[in-house]
This record gives sequence, C-alpha cells and structure tokens, in this order.
Amino acid sequence: MIASIWRFHVHPESTGPFERAYGPNGEWAQLFARAAGYAGTELLRLDGAEPVYLTIDRWHSVADHQQAEFELDAEYAALDLLCEDYTSEETCLGIHTVIG
Repeated sequence: MIASIWRFHVHPESTGPFERAYGPNGEWAQLFARAAGYAGTELLRLDGAEPVYLTIDRWHSVADHQQAEFELDAEYAALDLLCEDYTSEETCLGIHTVIG
C-alpha cells in the first residue's frame, strides 16, 4: 500500500468548497474511485490560523497509482482547473509506503 500526500494552503473563504472537493467523498475521491487500486482518501486540517490541509490518497501499489494518472489524465486536469481558485499553494509531499 502506498500513499500520495499533498499539502494545500487554502484561501479562508474557500474552506467549505475545498473540503467538499477534497474530502473522502468529494470530487477527487470520486474520480480516483474509477481507477483500479484506489483505496481511499483522508483529508486533514492542520491546527493554526491559516487553513492548511493535507490529503492522503491511498493506492494498493505504485503501479496502480501510475496507471490511474495515465487513465484519468484529462479528467484530472479539468478538475484541477476547477479547484485551483481554492488554494494559494499546493505541494506534493511525495509517494510514501504505508507501514503496517
């Protein structure tokens, strides 16, 4: 099992729409669920004044994640464009192996 982790700095007025889009039942999770090997999404909000979030998307393998990127490329780009106004910064923190 692997996890793709992203950090987002969200505009304060966009926290509601961001949480709906990036949450475990949001548009991103619905898109990923169309691909083989997707195992779920978690959304975490870091404590602090500025709204900063982490998303953790789990996949059964690196190969599943890579295949999903290939298969969902056009839909991913379109959804990314729709959601870009929610954030001031987004950073990929990498692909991590899930232990246990």
